[in-house]
Amino acid sequence: MAVDVKRTAVPASATRRSRGPRRPALDRLRAFALFGAPGLLVYICFVLAPIVISFGYSLTNHNPFNPPTRFVGLRNYQTLFTDAEFLTSLRVTTILTVIVVIVPNVAGLGIAVLLDRRGWLYNALRTVFFTPMVLSSVVVSIVWTRMLDDEGLVNQSLRALGVARPPGWLSDPGLALYSIAIILSWQMLGFCVVVYLAGLQGVPVELSEAAAIDGAGPVRRFRSVTWPLLAPALTINTVVLLISAFKIFDHIQVITHGGPGTGTTATIAYNVLQTGLVANRQGYASATAIVMLVIIAAAATVTLRVLNRREVNL
Repeated sequence: MAVDVKRTAVPASATRRSRGPRRPALDRLRAFALFGAPGLLVYICFVLAPIVISFGYSLTNHNPFNPPTRFVGLRNYQTLFTDAEFLTSLRVTTILTVIVVIVPNVAGLGIAVLLDRRGWLYNALRTVFFTPMVLSSVVVSIVWTRMLDDEGLVNQSLRALGVARPPGWLSDPGLALYSIAIILSWQMLGFCVVVYLAGLQGVPVELSEAAAIDGAGPVRRFRSVTWPLLAPALTINTVVLLISAFKIFDHIQVITHGGPGTGTTATIAYNVLQTGLVANRQGYASATAIVMLVIIAAAATVTLRVLNRREVNL
């Protein structure tokens, strides 16, 4: 007699349980240990740990040549905001940063528009404009120091044009800071040109052609089509220039040593090194460095949010 045996379907979950539990959390942990942990360890050792150590020093009167080290709390920070030298360096750094953010952005955009063409000549010009960016800051500073010297190439050219008394670009307290700002802007110009060129080449040709068919001229097409699509490039350039200018040190050290006069070109970063390594007031220098870090982080965050919001609105 035949027996009818009905087969019942076994749920897939039961099959998985019979084979043993899967461990996705453990797999993710292994993947992180293999790929993420080395980078995180480097970041902790070379970024977070120095910041924590500097903050710890900022709460002391640490001076390696005048022991013992004592805990002073927030006294260094209280002194800092009444220190005329720090306030002067903050003003100098702010002026330098504003110039360096504006000048390369504007000039870089104009040059990028002119170089947004095909041909070997334009490729060569792109290389020429980007070359200062790959040069050492010390090399750039030495070259410009020779050129802007009282007997340098710039003043000799001005005398040849009939200027009897050329200005002291680096010796005049009223001009030295602006001269350094132009030097730094010149070096950062190539970076802005490359970023804007990348943005221009990402603009769809169809949009410009459609605007031209509708009767829009070159200026109107740039303002209504090209410029809104360059918002990401503007964000990158502005944030990079802001951070680079605010922490500038090497150009000041090589060109003017904080002068001429008293602190006319001394930036916050320059004062940190002078206070910590020359005056050996490492606790006070650490407090200055922490304040500079907070200012840069706050300024970069606000700028990034404002420009990102502009990108979304566009």
